[in-house]
Amino acid sequence: MIFLQILRPTFPGSLLRHRAARVLACALALAATLAPPVLSAQERPAALRALEKQGLTVIGTFPSPGGLTAWAGTIGPRPVAIYVAPDGKHIIAGTMLDAEGKEVNAAALEKIAGQTASTGMWDRLQNARWIADGDDKAPRTLYVFTDPNCPYCNKFWYESRPWVDAGKVQLRHVIIGVLTPTSPGKAAALLSDKNPAALFAAHERGQSAATSRAFAAGHERMLGDETIKPLARIPQAIQAQLDNNASLMAELNLQATPSVVWRDAKGTIQSSQGVPTQRLAEILGPR
Repeated sequence: MIFLQILRPTFPGSLLRHRAARVLACALALAATLAPPVLSAQERPAALRALEKQGLTVIGTFPSPGGLTAWAGTIGPRPVAIYVAPDGKHIIAGTMLDAEGKEVNAAALEKIAGQTASTGMWDRLQNARWIADGDDKAPRTLYVFTDPNCPYCNKFWYESRPWVDAGKVQLRHVIIGVLTPTSPGKAAALLSDKNPAALFAAHERGQSAATSRAFAAGHERMLGDETIKPLARIPQAIQAQLDNNASLMAELNLQATPSVVWRDAKGTIQSSQGVPTQRLAEILGPR
Protein backbone atom coordinates (compact mmCIF):
# COMPACT_ATOMS: atom_id res chain seq x y z
CA MET A 1 0.00 0.00 0.00
CA ILE A 2 1.09 3.58 -0.53
CA PHE A 3 0.76 6.16 2.24
CA LEU A 4 -0.54 9.60 1.31
CA GLN A 5 1.23 12.23 3.30
CA ILE A 6 -0.68 15.16 1.87
CA LEU A 7 -4.06 14.17 3.28
CA ARG A 8 -5.09 16.16 6.34
CA PRO A 9 -8.02 15.91 8.75
CA THR A 10 -10.79 18.28 7.79
CA PHE A 11 -11.95 19.24 11.26
CA PRO A 12 -10.56 22.52 12.60
CA GLY A 13 -9.93 23.27 16.25
CA SER A 14 -7.39 21.80 18.59
CA LEU A 15 -10.02 19.88 20.56
CA LEU A 16 -11.20 18.00 17.49
CA ARG A 17 -7.69 17.32 16.27
CA HIS A 18 -6.87 15.83 19.65
CA ARG A 19 -10.20 14.14 20.23
CA ALA A 20 -8.46 10.84 20.98
CA ALA A 21 -6.42 12.35 23.83
CA ARG A 22 -6.78 10.46 27.08
CA VAL A 23 -8.55 12.10 30.01
CA LEU A 24 -7.55 10.62 33.37
CA ALA A 25 -10.36 10.70 35.93
CA CYS A 26 -11.13 8.78 39.10
CA ALA A 27 -14.49 7.03 38.90
CA LEU A 28 -16.67 5.25 41.45
CA ALA A 29 -19.27 3.48 39.29
CA LEU A 30 -20.89 3.59 35.90
CA ALA A 31 -24.59 4.40 36.00
CA ALA A 32 -26.85 1.83 34.38
CA THR A 33 -29.25 4.09 32.50
CA LEU A 34 -27.98 4.87 29.00
CA ALA A 35 -30.87 6.62 27.23
CA PRO A 36 -29.70 10.14 26.25
CA PRO A 37 -32.06 13.06 26.79
CA VAL A 38 -32.59 15.24 23.75
CA LEU A 39 -31.79 18.89 24.35
CA SER A 40 -32.29 21.77 21.98
CA ALA A 41 -29.31 23.64 20.64
CA GLN A 42 -30.14 26.55 22.96
CA GLU A 43 -29.98 24.27 26.02
CA ARG A 44 -26.52 22.97 25.20
CA PRO A 45 -23.45 24.60 26.74
CA ALA A 46 -21.90 27.36 24.66
CA ALA A 47 -18.61 25.50 24.35
CA LEU A 48 -20.43 22.48 22.94
CA ARG A 49 -22.33 24.61 20.44
CA ALA A 50 -19.00 26.00 19.26
CA LEU A 51 -17.78 22.47 18.51
CA GLU A 52 -20.93 21.75 16.52
CA LYS A 53 -19.98 24.58 14.19
CA GLN A 54 -16.62 22.84 13.66
CA GLY A 55 -18.11 19.51 12.59
CA LEU A 56 -19.19 17.70 15.76
CA THR A 57 -22.64 16.07 15.64
CA VAL A 58 -24.15 16.00 19.13
CA ILE A 59 -26.51 13.14 19.98
CA GLY A 60 -27.22 13.56 23.69
CA THR A 61 -25.94 13.13 27.22
CA PHE A 62 -25.16 9.91 29.04
CA PRO A 63 -24.42 9.06 32.69
CA SER A 64 -20.80 9.44 33.68
CA PRO A 65 -18.89 9.24 36.94
CA GLY A 66 -16.37 11.80 38.11
CA GLY A 67 -18.70 14.77 38.42
CA LEU A 68 -18.56 15.81 34.76
CA THR A 69 -21.48 16.06 32.36
CA ALA A 70 -20.90 13.65 29.47
CA TRP A 71 -22.13 14.20 25.92
CA ALA A 72 -22.07 11.67 23.10
CA GLY A 73 -21.28 12.90 19.62
CA THR A 74 -19.79 11.84 16.35
CA ILE A 75 -16.99 13.11 14.16
CA GLY A 76 -17.27 11.38 10.82
CA PRO A 77 -17.62 7.67 11.62
CA ARG A 78 -16.13 7.96 15.11
CA PRO A 79 -18.10 8.24 18.34
CA VAL A 80 -16.57 10.81 20.67
CA ALA A 81 -17.24 11.65 24.30
CA ILE A 82 -17.28 15.29 25.33
CA TYR A 83 -17.06 16.20 29.01
CA VAL A 84 -18.35 19.62 30.06
CA ALA A 85 -16.91 21.40 33.08
CA PRO A 86 -19.35 22.79 35.68
CA ASP A 87 -18.87 26.34 34.40
CA GLY A 88 -20.09 25.29 30.93
CA LYS A 89 -17.23 27.19 29.34
CA HIS A 90 -14.63 24.43 29.21
CA ILE A 91 -14.88 21.00 27.64
CA ILE A 92 -12.63 17.96 27.29
CA ALA A 93 -12.80 15.53 24.38
CA GLY A 94 -11.43 12.06 24.95
CA THR A 95 -11.56 8.88 27.00
CA MET A 96 -12.30 8.73 30.71
CA LEU A 97 -10.31 6.24 32.77
CA ASP A 98 -10.86 5.00 36.30
CA ALA A 99 -8.26 4.72 39.04
CA GLU A 100 -7.09 1.39 37.56
CA GLY A 101 -6.58 2.84 34.08
CA LYS A 102 -9.69 1.21 32.59
CA GLU A 103 -12.18 2.92 30.30
CA VAL A 104 -15.46 3.58 32.04
CA ASN A 105 -17.68 5.02 29.32
CA ALA A 106 -16.83 2.99 26.21
CA ALA A 107 -19.97 0.82 26.31
CA ALA A 108 -22.30 3.77 26.97
CA LEU A 109 -20.74 5.83 24.20
CA GLU A 110 -20.93 2.99 21.69
CA LYS A 111 -24.56 2.27 22.54
CA ILE A 112 -25.58 5.89 22.05
CA ALA A 113 -23.33 7.07 19.24
CA GLY A 114 -21.71 4.07 17.57
CA GLN A 115 -24.53 3.07 15.26
CA THR A 116 -25.41 6.68 14.45
CA ALA A 117 -21.81 7.39 13.45
CA SER A 118 -21.57 4.32 11.23
CA THR A 119 -24.91 4.96 9.56
CA GLY A 120 -24.08 8.58 8.84
CA MET A 121 -20.69 7.85 7.31
CA TRP A 122 -22.05 4.90 5.30
CA ASP A 123 -24.69 7.20 3.84
CA ARG A 124 -21.99 9.69 2.88
CA LEU A 125 -19.97 6.95 1.20
CA GLN A 126 -23.04 5.86 -0.74
CA ASN A 127 -23.54 9.42 -1.94
CA ALA A 128 -19.89 9.94 -2.90
CA ARG A 129 -18.64 9.64 -6.48
CA TRP A 130 -17.50 6.06 -6.96
CA ILE A 131 -17.14 3.53 -9.77
CA ALA A 132 -18.98 0.22 -9.38
CA ASP A 133 -17.02 -2.98 -9.89
CA GLY A 134 -19.22 -6.07 -9.65
CA ASP A 135 -22.86 -7.04 -9.33
CA ASP A 136 -25.23 -4.48 -7.76
CA LYS A 137 -26.97 -7.39 -6.01
CA ALA A 138 -23.79 -8.74 -4.42
CA PRO A 139 -24.35 -9.54 -0.73
CA ARG A 140 -21.24 -7.64 0.36
CA THR A 141 -20.25 -4.08 -0.55
CA LEU A 142 -16.84 -2.53 0.01
CA TYR A 143 -15.75 1.03 -0.65
CA VAL A 144 -12.17 1.23 -1.90
CA PHE A 145 -10.22 4.49 -1.96
CA THR A 146 -8.30 4.11 -5.21
CA ASP A 147 -5.73 6.25 -7.01
CA PRO A 148 -5.44 5.42 -10.73
CA ASN A 149 -1.63 5.36 -10.42
CA CYS A 150 -1.48 3.10 -7.36
CA PRO A 151 0.17 -0.30 -7.98
CA TYR A 152 -1.18 -1.70 -4.70
CA CYS A 153 -4.69 -0.73 -5.77
CA ASN A 154 -4.08 -2.64 -8.99
CA LYS A 155 -2.81 -5.63 -7.03
CA PHE A 156 -5.96 -5.63 -4.88
CA TRP A 157 -8.15 -5.27 -7.95
CA TYR A 158 -6.53 -8.37 -9.47
CA GLU A 159 -6.65 -10.43 -6.26
CA SER A 160 -10.31 -9.59 -5.66
CA ARG A 161 -11.47 -10.99 -9.04
CA PRO A 162 -12.63 -14.38 -7.69
CA TRP A 163 -15.07 -12.68 -5.28
CA VAL A 164 -16.21 -10.00 -7.74
CA ASP A 165 -16.60 -12.36 -10.70
CA ALA A 166 -18.59 -14.81 -8.56
CA GLY A 167 -21.08 -12.07 -7.66
CA LYS A 168 -20.23 -12.20 -3.96
CA VAL A 169 -18.73 -8.73 -3.63
CA GLN A 170 -19.23 -5.37 -5.24
CA LEU A 171 -16.29 -2.99 -4.96
CA ARG A 172 -17.12 0.69 -5.14
CA HIS A 173 -13.95 2.52 -6.05
CA VAL A 174 -13.93 5.98 -4.49
CA ILE A 175 -11.52 7.67 -6.86
CA ILE A 176 -8.91 10.06 -5.51
CA GLY A 177 -6.04 11.74 -7.33
CA VAL A 178 -3.19 12.54 -4.97
CA LEU A 179 -0.41 10.00 -5.47
CA THR A 180 1.63 11.44 -8.35
CA PRO A 181 1.52 14.57 -10.55
CA THR A 182 -0.62 12.76 -13.14
CA SER A 183 -3.03 11.27 -10.59
CA PRO A 184 -5.50 14.20 -10.50
CA GLY A 185 -5.73 14.34 -14.31
CA LYS A 186 -6.21 10.59 -14.61
CA ALA A 187 -8.79 10.54 -11.82
CA ALA A 188 -10.67 13.36 -13.54
CA ALA A 189 -10.49 11.55 -16.89
CA LEU A 190 -12.01 8.47 -15.28
CA LEU A 191 -14.89 10.34 -13.70
CA SER A 192 -15.51 12.36 -16.86
CA ASP A 193 -15.73 9.35 -19.15
CA LYS A 194 -19.05 8.25 -20.64
CA ASN A 195 -18.50 4.77 -19.24
CA PRO A 196 -16.24 5.09 -16.18
CA ALA A 197 -16.70 1.46 -15.13
CA ALA A 198 -15.54 0.12 -18.50
CA LEU A 199 -12.57 2.49 -18.66
CA PHE A 200 -11.57 1.66 -15.09
CA ALA A 201 -11.76 -2.09 -15.73
CA ALA A 202 -9.70 -1.76 -18.92
CA HIS A 203 -7.11 0.31 -17.09
CA GLU A 204 -6.75 -2.13 -14.19
CA ARG A 205 -6.76 -5.18 -16.44
CA GLY A 206 -4.19 -3.68 -18.78
CA GLN A 207 -1.81 -2.89 -15.93
CA SER A 208 -2.11 -6.09 -13.89
CA ALA A 209 0.55 -8.13 -15.73
CA ALA A 210 3.19 -5.42 -15.44
CA THR A 211 2.28 -4.81 -11.81
CA SER A 212 2.61 -8.52 -11.00
CA ARG A 213 6.04 -8.65 -12.63
CA ALA A 214 7.16 -5.57 -10.72
CA PHE A 215 6.10 -7.00 -7.37
CA ALA A 216 7.73 -10.33 -8.21
CA ALA A 217 10.95 -8.45 -8.88
CA GLY A 218 10.73 -6.84 -5.47
CA HIS A 219 9.73 -3.29 -6.31
CA GLU A 220 6.57 -1.35 -7.03
CA ARG A 221 5.75 0.26 -10.34
CA MET A 222 3.39 3.19 -10.73
CA LEU A 223 0.67 2.48 -13.26
CA GLY A 224 1.19 3.85 -16.75
CA ASP A 225 -0.91 6.25 -18.82
CA GLU A 226 -1.57 3.90 -21.74
CA THR A 227 -5.29 3.47 -21.02
CA ILE A 228 -6.18 6.69 -19.24
CA LYS A 229 -4.83 9.97 -20.58
CA PRO A 230 -4.69 12.62 -17.85
CA LEU A 231 -6.87 15.67 -18.38
CA ALA A 232 -4.86 18.87 -18.68
CA ARG A 233 -7.72 20.88 -17.19
CA ILE A 234 -10.08 19.42 -14.61
CA PRO A 235 -13.72 20.58 -14.77
CA GLN A 236 -14.87 22.32 -11.63
CA ALA A 237 -17.63 19.80 -10.92
CA ILE A 238 -15.21 16.87 -11.19
CA GLN A 239 -12.69 18.63 -8.96
CA ALA A 240 -15.41 19.06 -6.33
CA GLN A 241 -16.10 15.31 -6.45
CA LEU A 242 -12.41 14.51 -6.05
CA ASP A 243 -12.12 16.94 -3.15
CA ASN A 244 -15.12 15.36 -1.44
CA ASN A 245 -13.65 11.87 -1.87
CA ALA A 246 -10.34 12.99 -0.37
CA SER A 247 -12.18 14.61 2.55
CA LEU A 248 -14.08 11.40 3.26
CA MET A 249 -10.83 9.48 3.29
CA ALA A 250 -9.31 11.93 5.76
CA GLU A 251 -12.38 11.82 8.01
CA LEU A 252 -12.01 8.06 8.17
CA ASN A 253 -8.38 8.55 9.25
CA LEU A 254 -7.19 6.62 6.22
CA GLN A 255 -3.86 7.69 4.76
CA ALA A 256 -2.90 4.95 2.34
CA THR A 257 -4.11 3.44 -0.91
CA PRO A 258 -5.88 1.20 -1.27
CA SER A 259 -8.00 1.67 1.84
CA VAL A 260 -11.17 -0.35 2.13
CA VAL A 261 -14.30 0.34 4.18
CA TRP A 262 -17.10 -2.12 4.92
CA ARG A 263 -19.79 -2.87 7.49
CA ASP A 264 -19.62 -5.84 9.82
CA ALA A 265 -22.53 -8.05 10.87
CA LYS A 266 -23.58 -5.45 13.46
CA GLY A 267 -23.60 -2.65 10.91
CA THR A 268 -20.50 -0.99 12.34
CA ILE A 269 -18.03 0.49 9.88
CA GLN A 270 -14.70 -1.31 9.63
CA SER A 271 -11.70 -0.20 7.61
CA SER A 272 -8.26 -1.35 6.55
CA GLN A 273 -5.33 0.59 5.16
CA GLY A 274 -3.99 -1.74 2.53
CA VAL A 275 -5.25 -5.25 1.88
CA PRO A 276 -2.58 -7.91 2.53
CA THR A 277 -3.21 -11.12 0.63
CA GLN A 278 -3.64 -13.04 3.89
CA ARG A 279 -6.57 -10.79 4.86
CA LEU A 280 -8.56 -11.16 1.65
CA ALA A 281 -10.94 -13.79 3.05
CA GLU A 282 -11.48 -11.77 6.21
CA ILE A 283 -12.35 -8.58 4.30
CA LEU A 284 -14.07 -10.00 1.23
CA GLY A 285 -15.76 -12.97 2.90
CA PRO A 286 -15.76 -16.64 1.90
CA ARG A 287 -15.06 -17.48 -1.74
